[in-house]
Amino acid sequence: MKTTFDTQSIELNPSGENYAAILDGKTVSVHIVRAANGRMDLLIDGQRVIAHVSSDMARRWVTVNGRTILLTKTSGAKQGIRRDHAGGLIAPMPGLIRSVAVGVGDVVKKGQTLLTMEAMKMEIRIQALKDGKVSALHVAQGQTVEREQILAEVE
Repeated sequence: MKTTFDTQSIELNPSGENYAAILDGKTVSVHIVRAANGRMDLLIDGQRVIAHVSSDMARRWVTVNGRTILLTKTSGAKQGIRRDHAGGLIAPMPGLIRSVAVGVGDVVKKGQTLLTMEAMKMEIRIQALKDGKVSALHVAQGQTVEREQILAEVE
């Protein structure tokens, strides 16, 4: 995701279990410690930061230290459709992880159920979008997740 605010440009890219944020040519490491109910506890280059996030599906408002910025998705993917996010599988809505059927390093086939989540009294199966190998799991059974949170990554 890339956006510009004021005169600064920021690009956010998945990097293993973390993200690499490029801000005006400088790369910083961003690790999501916890994300729940619109609050994110982050480690940005090792420094703890609390961010508050709200969204209307296409836009996100992120507030850090009293300063709010607007991020706009540029993926072009249609809303409501499960999609691959830079090799990652994302939560279609807020919910609870009920089971995790794979581990890091497991080889998976397209359509294989990797995990199940419960949202709005429905069971949602998160399935591999392609053949590959699970390179990262970002959730565990019993964990609450937010909409569009990356759950797992398949290479």
